[in-house]
Amino acid sequence: MSSHVFGRSAAQLPTALRGDGCYLYDAEGREYLDACGGAAVSCLGHSDAHVKAAITRQLDALPYAHTGFFTSEAAEDLADLLIQHAPAGIDRVYQLSGGSEAVEAAIKLARQFHIENGEPQRHRLIARRQSYHGNTLGALAAGGNAWRREKYQPLLVETYHIDPCFEYRHRAEDESLEAYGHRAANALEAELLRLGPETVMAFIAEPVVGATAGAVTAAPGYFRRIREICDQYGVLLILDEVMCGMGRTGYMFASEAEGITPDIVTIAKGLGAGYASIGAMLCTGRIYDVIAQGSGSFQHGHTYHGHPLAAAAARAVLESMASQGLIAQVQARGDYLAAALQDRLGQHAHVGDLRGRGLFRGIELVADRASKRPFDPALKLHQRIKAQAMAEGLMVYPAGGTVDGREGDHVLIAPPFIISEAQIDTLVDRFATALDRAIDRVNQQ
Repeated sequence: MSSHVFGRSAAQLPTALRGDGCYLYDAEGREYLDACGGAAVSCLGHSDAHVKAAITRQLDALPYAHTGFFTSEAAEDLADLLIQHAPAGIDRVYQLSGGSEAVEAAIKLARQFHIENGEPQRHRLIARRQSYHGNTLGALAAGGNAWRREKYQPLLVETYHIDPCFEYRHRAEDESLEAYGHRAANALEAELLRLGPETVMAFIAEPVVGATAGAVTAAPGYFRRIREICDQYGVLLILDEVMCGMGRTGYMFASEAEGITPDIVTIAKGLGAGYASIGAMLCTGRIYDVIAQGSGSFQHGHTYHGHPLAAAAARAVLESMASQGLIAQVQARGDYLAAALQDRLGQHAHVGDLRGRGLFRGIELVADRASKRPFDPALKLHQRIKAQAMAEGLMVYPAGGTVDGREGDHVLIAPPFIISEAQIDTLVDRFATALDRAIDRVNQQ
């Protein structure tokens, strides 16, 4: 059957008809265990009654009100609830329609803040290689995902990138985790001094790196040192929690695990849990006050930002998390998942690293464990694993270019928070089968 939908690729995809809990069902009646939440989105599964009821109530009351004319009860309630859980000092919520929009807003807010704070020379942004911050041009420029940037490089504003904190790939054999974390963080200071710290407006990073590198957590002390450097040189710290935030790592905000507060933080994905298109950019009261008492207006906006229907859905998502005790459950189920992966794959000849936090887990695949040598990118191993997993009735989120944007394969696992231990056992069993079958076919070539 022909289609007029412009998809992500020209591939023929199954048609999803319905969802129930941790499962999706296609038009052919096949069942898929959703082990990745799409893209770490569906944190409540696909049939949360409380969220669906909240959407219906809001639709009956008020579907839309433009933020140039009104606020709404839904937007106000969501903002209040987010600030209750936010890191200390975060005081304002700018609601948007997704993660890329949130990152664009964060970058523009950083620039406007410095202008209104009397430092207009601050315009440079530093980020990290092997990061991902979104697909709009500003967010893409900030990100360090080489293959996503390649086609659009002439359109991207200049952004400066330092190495990520990626201990599996960058820590020396005789270096402690703490020493490596300190060394990795000091790369930011070195770049600031190279550029001239008075010209830099912000540093942006994912607390746990998502799709580009596969659930890479920072070494101990890394982000505390990053916070010190930003404070010393007057640089804003933007934490991108679009994928790793909203409970995914076992904390409502991923920065909690690092013991720091950012100046600006972006969230999305799990905020709407797939029930609505929503993201948000949050900032400190200090940043808001500089603009409120200066020009009085953030020079930015979108038609659908602060959308009441989306805000009502997101508030219900947070309420469901609280009422079901899901943040604590993420930590417990995350430990169970990590142990199950270690037991089944820890000694696998082609699994180089198992990593992550909470229900956010990465599996890095290598051709040789001893040397950490990746598979030939031409084999497209990650794509083969995705296809084989779908054939096994499992959705996982693989990607390539893990090591340097060209070489390396990993698989991201980010199931709904409601997943049971029995379903985790099924997940690991189906994944191990898919992995072995995909690698066997590669080795037969």
